[in-house]
Amino acid sequence: MTEIHEGQRVAVLADAQNLYHTAQSLYSRNIDYSGLLEKAVMDRELVRALAYVIRADSPEEESFFEALEDIGFERKIKEIKTFGDGSQKADWDVGIVLDAVTLAEKVDTLVLASGDGDFARLCSHLRHEGVRVEVFCFESSTAEELIEAADAFHDMAEREEEFLL
Repeated sequence: MTEIHEGQRVAVLADAQNLYHTAQSLYSRNIDYSGLLEKAVMDRELVRALAYVIRADSPEEESFFEALEDIGFERKIKEIKTFGDGSQKADWDVGIVLDAVTLAEKVDTLVLASGDGDFARLCSHLRHEGVRVEVFCFESSTAEELIEAADAFHDMAEREEEFLL
């Protein structure tokens, strides 16, 4: 598959819920989205950076959403849905897949920041379409099938000082 080169067009899709829960459970720390974006782009041409977030009515979430925008991410915000039995659900899997497929014809490389194995099939599809796929996450919490489906896997645990606050 295509190697990394200057001028390569890149899109970065960050599954913020997946990254947040992983960083909290493994390190009790937060993701450094500025560091993530910098390492994901690596001197290439950034086409779009999208961060998929869930509004959970937490006091500090608005400042987090603003910080993402200041860093250079477009925010995609979904409200948490509460069902009659009190259970809650919100995820961006379908939205991430749709955006990735739409962006595929506009980029050479798609960077997916998530460890969710549900995206393995997406990676295979994008690669079949000629798009280089790179995954950024913490290996210990990343689905093996996702790692195998990508052209490159970047274990954020190997450079946690660059990816964690």
